[in-house]
Amino acid sequence: MSTKDPAQLVSWLFLDMNSYFASVEQEMDPSLRGKPVAVVPLLADSTCCIAVSYEGKAFGVKTGTMVGEAKRLCPGMKFIVGDHSNYVRYHNKIVEAVESCVPVDSVCSIDEMACRLTGYQQDVKVATDLAAKIKATIKSAVGSSLKCSIGLGPNRYLAKIAGDMKKPDGFTVIRPCDLPRILYQLKLRDLTGVGAKTEAKLIRNGITSMEQLLSLSPEEMNEAWGSVCGGEMWHLLRGENLAEKVSEQKSISHSHVLPPELRNRAGAMRILKKLTDKAATRLRKEGFFASGIQIYARFTGQDGWQARCTLMETQDTLAFIHAIKALWKELPAGQVFAVGVAMTGLVPEAFHAPSLFEDQRRNQLTKTLDQLNEKFGKDVLHYGATHESAGLVPLRIAFTRIPDADES
Repeated sequence: MSTKDPAQLVSWLFLDMNSYFASVEQEMDPSLRGKPVAVVPLLADSTCCIAVSYEGKAFGVKTGTMVGEAKRLCPGMKFIVGDHSNYVRYHNKIVEAVESCVPVDSVCSIDEMACRLTGYQQDVKVATDLAAKIKATIKSAVGSSLKCSIGLGPNRYLAKIAGDMKKPDGFTVIRPCDLPRILYQLKLRDLTGVGAKTEAKLIRNGITSMEQLLSLSPEEMNEAWGSVCGGEMWHLLRGENLAEKVSEQKSISHSHVLPPELRNRAGAMRILKKLTDKAATRLRKEGFFASGIQIYARFTGQDGWQARCTLMETQDTLAFIHAIKALWKELPAGQVFAVGVAMTGLVPEAFHAPSLFEDQRRNQLTKTLDQLNEKFGKDVLHYGATHESAGLVPLRIAFTRIPDADES
């Protein structure tokens, strides 16, 4: 029986593929199924496992275990050098399978996605049937080796926590009426956003259990975290949809009318790269990741065109450049008069879960580049991919936002 009681409803479905890279390898090679498998960046004892099948985890081998140690723990372990292109290919199939059941609101990483539930879907029974349908569709349309854990919750954060509570192939529901007691069973480190440093800080403040953490006031949470992140966590753990409160804006965008000499495909792309670089810089400065990108063009004669795609949550300028170049291939014929780009599906940095393939060195390089450009002037340093676009787009004052002077 359906219910309209808000305390019984769920608003988000979060899907987490189990041992994703290892499962893809088992799906592609049936001889690996049911056997301990570890995905590694290269075949060397000095490197670490970036993914381990559940058969391997049973021997104590985990993500991050050094290959030499993994061999000692599990002599029969099969080591496979990961090929990211295969994981992306299967990822796209999984997104398509999920989309056939319910719209994907955000692709959080290569093995995680969040779906916003609306209307009758928020009824727990309907959402439970939806989760079962998603699992069955992935199994039939993508591969029987690919299993996922699904969580339902009143907000995206708690839906993710629910999805982590039972693995592999698990399913957990957290309703508003279950809070906070259902969270008492968790450890502090089970919370997304609580790593070793944050846990140590909480312990220094005398907080060693979830029950203690959940008894704090928002002000005490801020003090324990040493930042407003603590207060934000207080609201999230009580089922509030804080993401919308953190960011009322739905996108970060820039557009530009082309000068006559650049009203051609090559010239328009030069401008579009520059606009993308500017939007990515703003995205990082304002503390967001984007899970989608849209480009648009206006032709002489006022006809318009647009194209969009979803992304794994990113702040990386080069990832955005790669996406717009792929979308640009769909541009119809005609003289381009203006172009624009919008980064969508904004996710606050506090809610971003890094991918195993996320290049932390490149992330740091990007932040260093931003800092140097802020200190010494825009375009002192820039990406090779945007070299031809440097200085092409002057600062404009928008009606909806006054840009910072350093956005020129």
